Amino acid sequence: MMTDSNKKTIVVATKNMGKLAEFAQMMKDLPYRVISLLEFPQINIEESGKSFDENAVIKASITSRETGLIALGDDSGLEVKALNGEPGIYTARYAGPGATDQQNIDKLLKKMKDVPAGERHARFICSLSLAFPDGRVVVERGYLEGEIAFERRGFHGFGYDPIFYLPQYGMCLAELSEEEKNRISHRSAAFEKIKKYL
Repeated sequence: MMTDSNKKTIVVATKNMGKLAEFAQMMKDLPYRVISLLEFPQINIEESGKSFDENAVIKASITSRETGLIALGDDSGLEVKALNGEPGIYTARYAGPGATDQQNIDKLLKKMKDVPAGERHARFICSLSLAFPDGRVVVERGYLEGEIAFERRGFHGFGYDPIFYLPQYGMCLAELSEEEKNRISHRSAAFEKIKKYL
């Protein structure tokens, strides 16, 4: 049994506890102690990239440089076909800076109110970047295809999960158990590709 003192530390470049819990779950079988930016309150990262990949690299690189540890940066978001890819890189702040999940969902549902069933295709994208103390940086991407529901369903997850409908399950993401969600999510798809570097 590997104790925490034998494990390498990896910093997930986030202050979002939901996101940290998801990554900690994905890494539970790897020999890493998983911590977040909450342990480094002095580090503030501005997401100034023009794409998910750029933002993921910015987060991972700054975090690794400031902590001297391996860092995992993720930028993920929702792209809705009928809205020309909105909210895109503004997913977390779609309804404005500091917007709540509720406000973001309200804005999206309002914009989608006249879009009929069959034309509500959307996908979650996750860009994951690993930055190493020696300066190496890698990026991988994962996707989850679905549709925008007409109303909220379910109580699990966070963000847009209550309105992200999965036709193959007949449910919204927020109706799946945490375990099921982690198995199929865009984050786990990206993580499956990136864990070979760890």
